[in-house]
Formats: sequence, structure tokens, C-alpha cells
Amino acid sequence: MPSKALLNKAAKTDYMSLETYGKVQAMYIWIDGSGENLRCKTKTVDFEPKQPDDLPLWNFDGSSTKQAEGSNSDCYIKPVALFRDPFRGNPHKLVMCEVLNYKQEPVATNNRRRCRRSEEQVKEDRPWFGMEQEYTLLDVDGHPFGWPKGGFPGPQGPYYCAVGTGNVYGRDIVEAHYKACMFSGVKIAGSNAEVMPAQWEYQVGPCEGIDMGDHLWISRFLLHRVCEDFGIVASFDPKPMKGDWNGAGCHTNYSTESMRNAGGIEAINKAVEKLSKRHFWHIKAYDPQGGKDNLRRLTGLHETASIYDFSSGVANRKASIRIPRHVGEQKCGYLEDRRPSSNCDPYVVSEALVRTTILNEEGDVEFEY
Repeated sequence: MPSKALLNKAAKTDYMSLETYGKVQAMYIWIDGSGENLRCKTKTVDFEPKQPDDLPLWNFDGSSTKQAEGSNSDCYIKPVALFRDPFRGNPHKLVMCEVLNYKQEPVATNNRRRCRRSEEQVKEDRPWFGMEQEYTLLDVDGHPFGWPKGGFPGPQGPYYCAVGTGNVYGRDIVEAHYKACMFSGVKIAGSNAEVMPAQWEYQVGPCEGIDMGDHLWISRFLLHRVCEDFGIVASFDPKPMKGDWNGAGCHTNYSTESMRNAGGIEAINKAVEKLSKRHFWHIKAYDPQGGKDNLRRLTGLHETASIYDFSSGVANRKASIRIPRHVGEQKCGYLEDRRPSSNCDPYVVSEALVRTTILNEEGDVEFEY
């Protein structure tokens, strides 16, 4: 039986076409205390904002998002990036925000502020990022969408980049999300069905500096919002199904200007060497649980390297760092860090790569689970 929580989406259509007479809806979006989930609320303004600073600082109840105590619960949300709203249409906006405490200082889960400061130090190096966001579509009961209830589909093999009924599940959501990203201004670069049925991937980038985090977080918001309309759940769990099934990552393509220039393979190899010396520091940064979520995914199986070992190689999808084949042949380009989990914070991932490879920070940590 269909869920009683599902509404007739068609009934909304007539209302969404109503004139707003110069008023603009600005949906403020922020990351909550989990470091993974997004929250949002809408403000009416009398003008179409052209840049984030056009919009006012706003507030919310931080005690309800695990970002403040109830006795001093007000937190501020500061607009930092603007996108078009594909659900309400022009001129309405989606507004990515930072979360500040009552002193207007970043809260503990505001990783963007620190990331931006790091990347401002390396502007001359022009770091570019591209992130491959994997996710799994679930039915409202938590079972992968399209899978037999109480059972499993056939083994992995026919699903990757597949087409056809029985091979792909949920393409309508994928197509709707793709168009929503394009309308909003998110730099979506592509999409494909993944190895596990009901699992998909889309790519965002290349983005320079802080834009990577802003665009990926808004793309996640758009995916959740599209899934609302279809009555389906998008999961960023790094290992949603136990057993002989692929997990979900957020492989990160990374380069600096010196890597992209002729002969850049030398800079790439130097970066890989630096990354090898801080493997566990990166592992702890690459999922919100300090490596515990990735522990379920990075097993050395299902196109992953073991979480306990650093490795690299050309065209090797079982390595921590993969050098794409064409990069190895052309002797310039980028590297792919395959360790970030699907639920990583892109601000943390991009900052970590900059700190290790450009700012030359050293020192590893212990990792024992």
C-alpha cells in the first residue's frame, strides 16, 4: 500500500504558477549538527538578490539541530552562495549558508569557514576539484528501490552504466535531479548508474576552491528535494547493504595549475608522496565519523583499497589514489583520491588535500578500530 505520508503532487501545480508580485522566496540552507544532514527554511524578500551579501543574516533554533544548548539556542545563518530555485522557478533562490553561534563565530560543524581560509592561502596554485557523488535510492521502508521485497536482485554485473528495465532502478529521479542541477547553476558534469542496482553517481566540477563544497552541498539538497516529489529516499550511507555489494564513495579528482601544465606528472607524483605520509589523517577527515563509516566500505574488495594501507597506481581502481590512464600517458592532469566516503563533507576533503599537498602540512595520526 502507498504511504499515507505521500501527497498528490499534481495538486500543487496550480498554486506554483501564481504571481508573487515582486516578492522573492529565498530558501536558506545549512548543514546541521550531524555534519551530514541539511536543514532549510524560507524568507520572503522584496527584491531579487544578485549576490549572497544582498540577503540578511537570519537565525534558527540551534538546539533542534544539535548546534546549540536550549538555554542559549539561537544560531545565525549567513548567506554565502546563491543558486536559482528549480522548484519555485525564477526569480526565487536557494541560499547556501554558514552557521554561526550567538557571538557570530563559526559553530563546530561549520567547516566551510576554515576551508575558505586555507584555500585563500593557495589562490596562486588554482586548486581544482571534481567530486563523484555516489548514492543509493531506497524505498520508504529502507529497502533499496526496485529490489524484491525481502529479497535480492541478481548479482552485480549488468547494472553499471546500464539501460533497460530490470537493470536500472529510479532513472526518473536521476533525470529530474540532473535538470534541477543545471537550472540551479550547480556545475553538474555527468551521471551514470553504478555497480550495485539502485545505486547511482553524478559528478560535480571542475570547481575552483571553495566553490566545490558549495556546489556539492546544493546538489545533495536538490537530490533530497527531488526524491521528496517521488516519495523515494536518497541515502549517502557508504555501505548501505552488507555482503557482496559495492559501497558508495565520493571519489575526488584534484589538481593544481602545475599538475595541469605540461610535465605536470612530476607535481602529481610529489603530491601522491605527500598524501602517502598522512594516510590516516586523511582517513579520519574523509567521513563524518572519523573513519568509522569508511571502515565498512574500504575493505580491499568491491573496487576499494584497504582502509589500513595506502596505495597508488595508474588506472588502478583498487588503489587509494588512482592516476587516470590518460594522465599517465599525457604526463599531466589530475589525481583521483578514492578514499572519501559518500557522506563526506566536501569542505573538509578539499581543505585536507590543500593542506597536505600545497601547504605541506605534515604529521599522521593513529587509526585503530
